[in-house]
Amino acid sequence: MLRMENVSKVYPGGSVALQDVDIHIKPGEFVFVVGPSGAGKSTFIKMLFREVLPTTGSIFVNGVDILSLTPKEIPYMRRQLGIIFQDYRLLPDRTVYENVAFAMQVIETPHREIKRRVLNVLDLVGLRHRANAYPNELSGGEQQRIAIARAIVNDPILVIADEPTGNLDPETSWDIMEIFKEINASGTTIVMATHDKEIVDAMGKRVVAIEHGNIVRDEASGVYGYEL
Repeated sequence: MLRMENVSKVYPGGSVALQDVDIHIKPGEFVFVVGPSGAGKSTFIKMLFREVLPTTGSIFVNGVDILSLTPKEIPYMRRQLGIIFQDYRLLPDRTVYENVAFAMQVIETPHREIKRRVLNVLDLVGLRHRANAYPNELSGGEQQRIAIARAIVNDPILVIADEPTGNLDPETSWDIMEIFKEINASGTTIVMATHDKEIVDAMGKRVVAIEHGNIVRDEASGVYGYEL
C-alpha cells in the first residue's frame, strides 16, 4: 500500500527534516505518527500526497512511484487519497452538500451518483440533516466531520489525516475517532499524525514515532510515549 525507502529531506538552509526513513504500511492498517513538535511528522505526512518532495529516496503508494509522476498525473494520484487537515479547509461560500460534492464534480461524476454518494457519507458522519448549512453555521466538530465526508466521498485507498482533532475538545475528538474507526473497518488504510496522547493510548493501533527526522519507534500496538 505505502512504502518509503531511504527517504531524506533537507530543506534549503540545511535543516534536516527526515533522514533515511524506511517504512512499509499494509492495506487496511491504521497508523499513528507521533513525535515532538518539529520532529518531521508534517514533512512525513506531506510527502504522502506529494506536497513535499524528498531530497533522496523513493515513495510508493499502491505500487506507484509517486516521485516519477508527471504534473498531469499528480491530480489523478491525489484523487485516490483522502486528505484531512486540522483547520478543516471548507469552502465558506458553499453548503455542506456542495463542499462534499465538489471533489466529485471536479472529475465529472454523473449527478445522480454524486447525490447518492454525498448523502451516504453525510449519513456516515451523522450530518445529512445539515446538508444545506454553510460552514460558518457549524461547530468545529461538525466542520471536521464534513471535511472527513469530503475526504472519503471518492472512496480513497488511503486516508491521510494531519492533527484532525487538534482544534477539538476531548468529547468531540472521540466522536471524530469513532468515524475514523468505521472508515478503517471498511478496509481503508489510515495514516494519522497526532499529539493526542489519550486517543493513541486507548486505540491500540500501530504507532510510528519520529524524532529528529528518524523513526525511533515502530510498534504494532503502541502508545503515545511522550509526556504532555
